[in-house]
Amino acid sequence: MRNAPLTILATASLASVLLADDWPQWRGPNRDAVLHEQGRVKEFSNGLMPRRWSVPIGSGYSGPTVAKGRVFVTDLDPAESSTQVERVLCVSAEDGTMIWSHSYPAPYSVGYKAGPRASVTVHDGKAISVGAMGHLKCLDADNGEVLWEHDLQREYDIEMPNWGITSAPLVYRDLVIQIVGGSDNACVVAFDLESGRERWRSLDERAGYSAPILVRQGDNDVVVCWTGDSVSGLDPGSGEVHWSIAMKPRNMPIGVATPTVQDEYLFVSSFYDGSMLIRLNLQEPKAEKVWHRRGVDEKNTDALHCMISSPLIKGDYIYGVDSYGELRCLDLQTGDRVWEDLTAVPRARWATIHIMRDGKRELMLNDQGQLILATLTPQGYREHCRADLIKPTLVQLRRRDGVTWAHPAVANGYIYVRSDAELVCAPLPLEN
Repeated sequence: MRNAPLTILATASLASVLLADDWPQWRGPNRDAVLHEQGRVKEFSNGLMPRRWSVPIGSGYSGPTVAKGRVFVTDLDPAESSTQVERVLCVSAEDGTMIWSHSYPAPYSVGYKAGPRASVTVHDGKAISVGAMGHLKCLDADNGEVLWEHDLQREYDIEMPNWGITSAPLVYRDLVIQIVGGSDNACVVAFDLESGRERWRSLDERAGYSAPILVRQGDNDVVVCWTGDSVSGLDPGSGEVHWSIAMKPRNMPIGVATPTVQDEYLFVSSFYDGSMLIRLNLQEPKAEKVWHRRGVDEKNTDALHCMISSPLIKGDYIYGVDSYGELRCLDLQTGDRVWEDLTAVPRARWATIHIMRDGKRELMLNDQGQLILATLTPQGYREHCRADLIKPTLVQLRRRDGVTWAHPAVANGYIYVRSDAELVCAPLPLEN
């Protein structure tokens, strides 16, 4: 089993200024959904998870982020129900008290008009958000003042994805890197963190829904972008394309899950287009495809067809959630299925489980708002405990009694999760 450290990186500047147990961006400090708490999560009582606080919010898919005692989330203003008005909200992590709110009109021309999708990225006193229609905002994290902003759809003539802009902004040194999907080689655009001025653009491709991540190859930082047409490694300082592996959709771009990395392996999985394993060269910025497996359709899948859930690599195995909620284990080298479990989330189209690593165990939130502590091994799925954390709502999906699709945040001993009606903070029992 491989136990070397992941090649995925946090930005050096980000890591230097934030508490180790904050959750300042999409999927945590390193965008890898690994918990960095002082103690491991202990087994909790089955039934109902106790809450620290709950506050009402509007609808949206964006997972909360937490930095320096504040929680950031975006939603649609429920007071403006006849139109779409997006908001960036900042509340106290202590008690949920509203600190500031920034709102702006954002008429939707995309499907699923349930609110903004991308998590807020918090860096060096700035809160950077992007809405479903491409309103990119850099706000003062203390008071919500607009420092700079872009209307990406208007400025970059975006071929708007069916479900809008979903990719959370990535800060790299003095740059904000954003998946835009614009014309004239502007699929990925980097903006100056201080001024908002465009610094570079790259890739003449369609936008995907997946968030970019950083990896290290030799002496080079590389930003990995899974677009609507490829998985590509770019120089984060210049946008130069180091390597690119085509992954053309047979229907439409629908890659949502974040790429997962362990050692030299990078893995992506799509609802329609199956899974691809890529080998990263750890001496220089090069990469090659190891395998790509794709089933006949969304029900007759091969390997893994993820929708919203991001998979993980753990040792010599891949774990992830297939198109209808089937939790699967795959052999890393071949993609062959080792086992499948149907108990972690009710079977349904787009059924979702957000999986976070906590040492040798996994903390999981399914789309019914249930928090699960489990262990994933090649021998199977072992569930330790399960509790109801938040009720699913119908705005995101008006079927099967609703869902909660937003990724949770874990920071300072608490878990933060949102629905279309509330933002919840609950204490996690931690080992000393």
